[in-house]
Amino acid sequence: MTVTRTVELEGHIIDSGTMGRCFGLVMDMGGEFEVEEFEVGRHKHAETYCRMRVIADSEENLREIVHELNQNGATVADPRDATLEAAPDDQVVPIDFYSTTNHPTYVRIDGEWHEVEDIEMDCALVVEKSGPEDPHGAGKAGDRGNGETRVRTKVLNAIEEGDLVVTGETGIRVEPPERPRNGGGSFGFMQGGVSSERPSKSLIAEIADEMREVQENGGNVLAVCGPAIVHSGGRNALADLVREGYVDALSAGNGFAVHDLERDLYGTSLGVDTESLEHPRKGHKHHIYTISEIVRLGGIEEAVEAGVVDEGVMYECVVNDVPYVLAGSIRDDGPLPDTITDAIEAQNAIREQAQEADLVLMLSTLLHSVAVGNCLPSTTKTVCVDINPATVTQLLDRGSAQAVGMVTDIGTFIPMLAEELLE
Repeated sequence: MTVTRTVELEGHIIDSGTMGRCFGLVMDMGGEFEVEEFEVGRHKHAETYCRMRVIADSEENLREIVHELNQNGATVADPRDATLEAAPDDQVVPIDFYSTTNHPTYVRIDGEWHEVEDIEMDCALVVEKSGPEDPHGAGKAGDRGNGETRVRTKVLNAIEEGDLVVTGETGIRVEPPERPRNGGGSFGFMQGGVSSERPSKSLIAEIADEMREVQENGGNVLAVCGPAIVHSGGRNALADLVREGYVDALSAGNGFAVHDLERDLYGTSLGVDTESLEHPRKGHKHHIYTISEIVRLGGIEEAVEAGVVDEGVMYECVVNDVPYVLAGSIRDDGPLPDTITDAIEAQNAIREQAQEADLVLMLSTLLHSVAVGNCLPSTTKTVCVDINPATVTQLLDRGSAQAVGMVTDIGTFIPMLAEELLE
């Protein structure tokens, strides 16, 4: 006995490889397919349409195949409304809940498609209905009001009892990025790749142009920063970019802020003079002395107001009202009073930054870049820079369709970028 389901693919599905990928998925998962209709776009702006019947040995196998096809942009033909089920308890989702990708996603409710707000990967989809008797409230299970319907992502720890959670694959449409025939530029569809180890002046110029465009359009550039920026001599150039308005938000760990402040207070980073590369006497204690001094004053902003900190990246963030998130970890010394030590609270703060970003600079920090990347929709442009090729490759694989990677010394990249933007 076999079961079947008909799915549809539409768009630049040949150029992007979507069609071939979907054919392969069906076969790899033990199913078969029959193409029922196929219309090829006959000019560069025309889209291709494919309708195929998927065949499997069991309903369970078919459901698994359709799930994977859905993640790659296929939609079930003649769609029905999404299936909703109330969450049985706080932080508990129904069995077979739909787990999101980071691609633009739509959910069919009462015969209409609704775009998912704040899309990110590995979340549940929650439907909120506001009835006319409660125009500002979010509907729970059993709400039959005719007011506004919204669909948004929720991480599992934010689920509340009674939330209407989307389950199964029915009534869900995912739109993964496509490769149009006229695609081009460094931020074209997955074509940034990983550049050579020598920093490309032309590529840096294109990144600078993107940052200018974001600034001119009132957009938001998020810099994700690692301590190597300070160690390698890129700190002053990054501070210049913050001061001149090319960085709108900063995400980092306790270590980056400590080393930046240490550089201001003692002229060292991890006890090493970043100019002479010498090790001053007792230099190895400078980072812990720095933490103690900032704690004594009450925090970074208080240290700036007291005149104790008067230069550097954190200084420029404070005096130019650039918001920053310092997410802590179990390996932190101190930590600084500004560092968020609650992991869930830190995730939520990072999530808020990521949702507002139009361009993200991931600068020599794997762990924090992955954390931010997990919260980004696939449409956000990202620039990944690290001296380790494996780090750059891993960051590019986070799922962004518009990503550029450079394997180079961060202390060389940031000054070159600042020169392009500020000259």
